[in-house]
Amino acid sequence: MKILYIDHYAGTPGLGMEYRPFYMAREWVKAGHSVVILAASFAHTRTRNPEVQGPVTHQDIEGVHFIWLKTPAYRGNGVGRILNMAAFVLRLYRHLPGCTGAWRPDAVIASSTYPLDFYPARRIARLCKARLAFELHDLWPLSPMELGPMSASNPFIRVMQMAEDAWCRQCDVAVSILPYADRHLATRGLTADRFIHVPNGIDLAEWNRDPLPLPPAHQAFLDERQGRGRFLLGYAGAHGVANALDTLVEAAGFLKDQPIDLVLVGSGPERASLAAKARELGAGNVYFLDPVPKTAIPAWLGAMDALFLGFRDSALYRFGVSPNKLFDYMMAGKPIVCALSAGNDLVAEAGCGLTVPADAPAALAQAILALHQAGPQRRQAMGSAGKAFVLARHTYPHLSARFLEALQPVGAGQPEP
Repeated sequence: MKILYIDHYAGTPGLGMEYRPFYMAREWVKAGHSVVILAASFAHTRTRNPEVQGPVTHQDIEGVHFIWLKTPAYRGNGVGRILNMAAFVLRLYRHLPGCTGAWRPDAVIASSTYPLDFYPARRIARLCKARLAFELHDLWPLSPMELGPMSASNPFIRVMQMAEDAWCRQCDVAVSILPYADRHLATRGLTADRFIHVPNGIDLAEWNRDPLPLPPAHQAFLDERQGRGRFLLGYAGAHGVANALDTLVEAAGFLKDQPIDLVLVGSGPERASLAAKARELGAGNVYFLDPVPKTAIPAWLGAMDALFLGFRDSALYRFGVSPNKLFDYMMAGKPIVCALSAGNDLVAEAGCGLTVPADAPAALAQAILALHQAGPQRRQAMGSAGKAFVLARHTYPHLSARFLEALQPVGAGQPEP
């Protein structure tokens, strides 16, 4: 099968997030399929962006053919990002199907978070008589309305709503990382038989290789705190509003008299304000460390006694969540404290930790203390349960096969009656 995967924000392990399109495509290539990923040359989600020459740049990465369409740089979520989106969609119209030459896809996937790439994807699918899939990461325009909030009458939201309605009516299949997204999509015209849930997962190769040693400063921190017999609750990743780290810092205030340290590794726009809040609370048990290389993340997570994952309290999560970070935590074999109010609870389902309501620092502190008091054997059992869960359900060989099945024409490979 020839698969065209359109994802504005697609990245690679060398460039940074988002990784899902590359991991899916790499598995499909291993299975003998041909895959082209079309992505924007600039995305805020990446650690670094690819070097491009001219409006269209071709690059092969581990058997996956990337086509980078040149788009302008931007910062934040303002006009610059909207112009970046518009440039990508316009270049898709301009360069498809010419940039793929004689290569004609059997399946086309539109997967850029925002739904506008559905229109050029629909065009190429019709020209090539290909199966058309829409991959849903977030619910747009519902997300900017409920998290923004932006009004339904906003012109940007109106355009997004028209696009969502179009793909719900016209795509052959909708693939969503959110388990209950179909409850919303049914109100926009998507029929139940065209919906499939394919969650996020982990790349086994990243966990099977020998991890890089930790930076000296991080190793020295571990040696000092562990030498004092401290219980270390870790967080690794972006320091943004959506990560609910302010709830974690507030929880630290309830734990000042306990031998527990909360260790936040990473960077982001909220880091300075989080550090200021910790000082205001007199929470000397909160530590902020610089990011570690991605290849050293397994070693860092493995050095913690437990791990934290948090979300804001939002009705949007009623459709479920599928955070990549959670699956990395599970692979680390450590118990997890999750602050989340959502339609699903993977921590409880896996039996790998404790879940408390979002935005509830006192409850979070109690859960952290409960894990500390549970003892090493109980924590190890929780961690082992999480690792078994992710290995059984959330590896990319398994997920890519499920996705590929959805791309097949109805009845493909089945005997005729």
